[in-house]
Amino acid sequence: MNNNTRFTVAIHILTLLAYCGPEPLTSEFIAGSVNTNPVVIRRILANLRQAGLVSSQGGPGGGWQLLKAAEAITLRHVFLAMEETSIFPLHSSDPNPLCPVGRTIQQALMRRFQSAQAALEQDLDRTTIAQLVQNVSDEC
Repeated sequence: MNNNTRFTVAIHILTLLAYCGPEPLTSEFIAGSVNTNPVVIRRILANLRQAGLVSSQGGPGGGWQLLKAAEAITLRHVFLAMEETSIFPLHSSDPNPLCPVGRTIQQALMRRFQSAQAALEQDLDRTTIAQLVQNVSDEC
């Protein structure tokens, strides 16, 4: 599953946890909503737990819950929890330093890419999981 899909699934998971909460949900239940394998869900939940967005409890009646209020979780929080690399990767190997373009393209692109990612994160910061729950509820 690529990072963009993981981001979308992570938003789905958090919205489901907020919608159904505060009762804990199992990864199997969440996987049924997402229509994917519970292993995939557990991997994403591990990232979300590491970011301090969810917690788990074992045993009967256990499962996953939001650690923060849905109003306090923005899409930027989710994006940062799921991104492992830049969304605009540069060349996988260094371009030819003897070429006038190859010598400077990385620096020129890096400035533009950083600016674009900052704008994206700023926009994502405007939407909370609580707003998505409200959108979902309005559609039901």
